[in-house]
Amino acid sequence: MSQKKPFITLAQARAIAAEIPTPFHLYDEAGIRENARKVNAAFSWNKGFKEYFAVKATPNPYILKILQEEGCGVDCSSYTELLMSEACGFTGSDIMFSSNETPVQDMQKAYELGAYINLDDLTHVDFLKEVAGIPKTVCCRYNPGGVFELGNGIMDNPGDAKYGMSEEQMAEAYTRLMALGAEEFGIHSFLASNTVTDDYYPKLAGILFELAVRLHKRTGAKIKFINLSGGVGIAYRPDQRSNDIAAIGEGVRKKFEEILVPAGMGDVAIFTEMGRFMLAPYGALVTTAIHEKHIYKEYIGVDACAANLMRPAMYGSYHHITVLGKEDALCDHKYDVVGGLCENNDKFAIDRMLPKIDKGDILFIHDAGAHGFAMGYNYNGKLRSAEVLLKPDGTFQKIRRAETPADYFATFDFTPFFKKII
Repeated sequence: MSQKKPFITLAQARAIAAEIPTPFHLYDEAGIRENARKVNAAFSWNKGFKEYFAVKATPNPYILKILQEEGCGVDCSSYTELLMSEACGFTGSDIMFSSNETPVQDMQKAYELGAYINLDDLTHVDFLKEVAGIPKTVCCRYNPGGVFELGNGIMDNPGDAKYGMSEEQMAEAYTRLMALGAEEFGIHSFLASNTVTDDYYPKLAGILFELAVRLHKRTGAKIKFINLSGGVGIAYRPDQRSNDIAAIGEGVRKKFEEILVPAGMGDVAIFTEMGRFMLAPYGALVTTAIHEKHIYKEYIGVDACAANLMRPAMYGSYHHITVLGKEDALCDHKYDVVGGLCENNDKFAIDRMLPKIDKGDILFIHDAGAHGFAMGYNYNGKLRSAEVLLKPDGTFQKIRRAETPADYFATFDFTPFFKKII
């Protein structure tokens, strides 16, 4: 089988683990910066381009600051994400607020920060007016319904998604918002997740560019930006082809020149909101083998569990595993690599061919930089791990400490039990 190359060595992993015990999430700063620059270069043909990193993917202020230094904004979906972004110095048009079933507090905070507010439903026009106010620039989220297809088949089913408005509702929303004082508008849509094809963004762009032309002609609304959202995936499996962001950017450019420029809309800015593509390959879950079990199958037990990386348990997702120090060893042992939750789906790998694993070996679980730590939870009283940043010079920095039992019990601090527990 093809292999993925870890961005640390066994010696580096041991040095980190001597100070910050496994399990921990590790991020590669050099890789993050290089990738952000590739994204900006791919869309440099568009003067207004901006990548709004999806905070939900990796909500850590140290990561957000790196991306901010590389010219990125943030895509927020909650009050807490807005607070974190504000603490990092993001404000105004550097923030895109896209939420659904939005609480009053969240909407008011987005308005206070001057964020681009992306309305998910026609009824949210009145909601925004009542709880906050109507800003000069407002975005609306589009859902075309039906299924979304590319040449290689059905990619997703927008008709079953809870997000967005129909075209009729978009037109009505723009008309009502203009009557309430809005002057410029954005269009946003997310039609498929984790696509590993260079065709997704260009196809989506064509749909949204044509929609923009129709809405402008129908309502007179000035379209300021079109947000392609996320959906650009990564190659989780070593034998998968990776997306070519330069080719993707060029495909979007061709649609832009074909559709928007002839319509006199060549000044429209293009936005993206990539979480997975920006961060997933540049993060890993580092864990230690602590047990082995030999019954009907061969098991390797590690000190991490699904509470640290939920995707394999929740979706059956594949994450490649490298046994550090044994990168060149023959993969001649079949294992289930499992965690310690009282759940039988707590497995990082099933029937995976790996080198012989001994207790104390350090495993590098790839592509956990997005939707990894962020989806953690405390079932079985498991505590969230530390997060560590690998610096370009090879040194490392703790960017989140591991949780302690005191953190787990902190919400009992108003009770007589709290001091007894801790």
